[in-house]
Amino acid sequence: MLDILLWIILMVGGIILVIFSSKIAVKNSALLATALGISPLIIGVTLVSIGTDISEIFNSIVSCARGHGDIDVGDSVGSDLAQLTLIFGLLPIICGAFYIHRKDIIILGTCEILSLIVIFSVVEKGYISRLDAIFMVGSLGIYIWLIYNSNKKSIIHRIELVEIKKPERKKRSYLLFAIVAFMGVTIAAVMIVESVINISRLLNVHEYLISFFILAIGTSLPELAVDINALRLKQHSIAVGDIVGSCIVDSTLSIGIGQVFFPQTVTATFAVPTVLFTLIASFIVITTVAIRKKIDKKAGIFFISIYLTSYILPFLPIYDFLKAINLI
Repeated sequence: MLDILLWIILMVGGIILVIFSSKIAVKNSALLATALGISPLIIGVTLVSIGTDISEIFNSIVSCARGHGDIDVGDSVGSDLAQLTLIFGLLPIICGAFYIHRKDIIILGTCEILSLIVIFSVVEKGYISRLDAIFMVGSLGIYIWLIYNSNKKSIIHRIELVEIKKPERKKRSYLLFAIVAFMGVTIAAVMIVESVINISRLLNVHEYLISFFILAIGTSLPELAVDINALRLKQHSIAVGDIVGSCIVDSTLSIGIGQVFFPQTVTATFAVPTVLFTLIASFIVITTVAIRKKIDKKAGIFFISIYLTSYILPFLPIYDFLKAINLI
């Protein structure tokens, strides 16, 4: 019992460290890029756009390097679901109702759904090849291009949220802070992955389930913080762009980057039902938002209820059913 408690404390500590370190890493990397004369637009489209997903990206690399691909897929897909339902649902409850542009959510949502379809087609094989992973990572470029062309104003405002100003220190200082922060992210990722492996072993619960249902919530907290801040500043498009954009990053770069270097097997028994549920949930959320063009407390409660419904998945023989009807 004491061992489990210690590993849980280590996992929580790792999540706190990765959130803190990733924020510093993104900010100083952006400031360094500005000092080097790189266009703010390029910074926004790349660095800032993936800033809140650094935890999932490093978890992917570390977990695959350790030979635990289930942690990579579970964390990335679980973050998708948590952000698009739980986080999206909490925002109107915390900050009040807000309106969005239908065009933005349709374009962003379509990219997210397409990326989840790719994941489903891959995980049902039970193995992610290096070629599959390269395709996932590469597809992010196409999605970013689509997102940029549909949401230029939001990207510029997101740059402002990380306070990119005229550099006030030497380039070396920004580089040093960025390196130290990324080292912190790496250490945090190792702490998290090792904790999940040992908690899974001690509780005899599959590591995919721990990653999907527990770890994913922790690594989704940066999105909640950024989006609450955006809504308080009346930047509604930023909140929507960050949530769905983050889901797209999770469905492409975050899940694929570790597999590019260390291709891994995936437990299809757990991955297939959860990816399918996340795909259906994403379609429901995107369609609901596109039709209503606003997110209020009613929608928030509905989205949260969708997330909570996912907790019955481990108790349902969905994988066997899908095999029986030849869907996988």
